[in-house]
Amino acid sequence: MTDSFKLLFVCMGNICRSPAAEGVMRHLVTQASLDSQIQIDSAGTGGWHSGARADHRMRAAATARGYDLTSMARQVKDTDLEEFDLVVIMDDQNRRDLRAFDRERQHDAKVRFLCEFCTQRTEKEVPDPYYGGQQGFENVLDLLEDGCSGLLKHVQNQLKPTC
Repeated sequence: MTDSFKLLFVCMGNICRSPAAEGVMRHLVTQASLDSQIQIDSAGTGGWHSGARADHRMRAAATARGYDLTSMARQVKDTDLEEFDLVVIMDDQNRRDLRAFDRERQHDAKVRFLCEFCTQRTEKEVPDPYYGGQQGFENVLDLLEDGCSGLLKHVQNQLKPTC
């Protein structure tokens, strides 16, 4: 058990899936009054969009559901795998790309697929909605809501109870 928990969401460019996961998770963590115990961030395996806001279509879809996507895109750093307690990826390509940051695979155990935490959906990966239509963004948010709910329960089980 731990007093605090650091959570990193990772996708390819950090403008669709991972910032949306960060926004959904922040919302759930705030609702659970765990803001002081759970730190949340997101990053991309590539740095093409560093400094950019989330894709406007993802922001619009998220806003319609009550989520505020305020993070700015950044690329994964070498130190992220060491610093975060859990690194949550969207697809298998993210896992392969992360291995460039962990060549000895010291941190494989803390890299998990978001869909592992889903309780309602059966998908194995969160698809990239970037080149699809609006329904792709809605589908991603459905998956993120399910996965982040299960993930929050997982993280809560890692935290020491507060008095």
